[in-house]
Amino acid sequence: MTDFIDLNFRGSDRVIATAVLMGPDGVTLVDPGPTSCLPALEAGLRQRGLTLRDVRSLLITHIHLDHAGAVGTIVERVPSIQVHVHERGAPHMVDPTKLLASATRLYGDQMDTLWGAFLPVPAANVHALQGGERIATAGTTLRVAYTPGHAKHHVSFLDEATGMAYVGDTGGIRVSGDYLLAPTPPPEIDLEGWERSIELIESISPERLAVTHFGVYDEVDEHLAALREDLTRAELWARQAPDAESYAALQREWLTETADAETAAGYFAIMRSEDGYAGLKRALVQREE
Repeated sequence: MTDFIDLNFRGSDRVIATAVLMGPDGVTLVDPGPTSCLPALEAGLRQRGLTLRDVRSLLITHIHLDHAGAVGTIVERVPSIQVHVHERGAPHMVDPTKLLASATRLYGDQMDTLWGAFLPVPAANVHALQGGERIATAGTTLRVAYTPGHAKHHVSFLDEATGMAYVGDTGGIRVSGDYLLAPTPPPEIDLEGWERSIELIESISPERLAVTHFGVYDEVDEHLAALREDLTRAELWARQAPDAESYAALQREWLTETADAETAAGYFAIMRSEDGYAGLKRALVQREE
């Protein structure tokens, strides 16, 4: 059985979702979110008759703070919990010093307010993934797919029994219905790698996509087509725009005209256009080099 908890990030609905897989051998969480949202996660578990002590494992699509910030705190409270994460991200879970330094360059003095603590995870609890593994947990089996593009250490998980693919940020941001944006923050955006990841997701033929930001979508082909369209559009804007502010204006204008002001605000509560520009420009420079 799978359920989803809305972590109510900064008081907003439909920003960060944690998947809750429940089986006879306990609970598995996919992307438990930041420590700042841990009270909401615990409240969501209580509503389902659960606590963190029922959790046996954490599956991490990638180690960005909005997805994995609470992992160390959770394991500190329940030391038996096992953590599955890509091999490129695993060392940063054990020693997050470099990760936090990089994030601080983006978020500055807002780090604690936005994300809370990011505690190290004991190495013995961390299981490094490459892609291709199968993880038996919560009464089901999850196939691991290496899906970089948004981050070099990104993986997705396919539940072979239900056809649900947990695709993290490789699947884009889809807060409301028809509108989908690709999150492109620095420093690891790889546009060619992202296309290969989309092709890989298509090849495993999921029946539904679960995206952390936010929800479950049945129309897999249409969703991935919209993701491709946004990546193409964002790359064009990044080439045209002379600076981050100009890029942000293009993106905001498109979304505000396409959707409505409230929907647009929901997207920009999750991602900052200026960060998207920085990630794309870095990717384009690396491509040319």
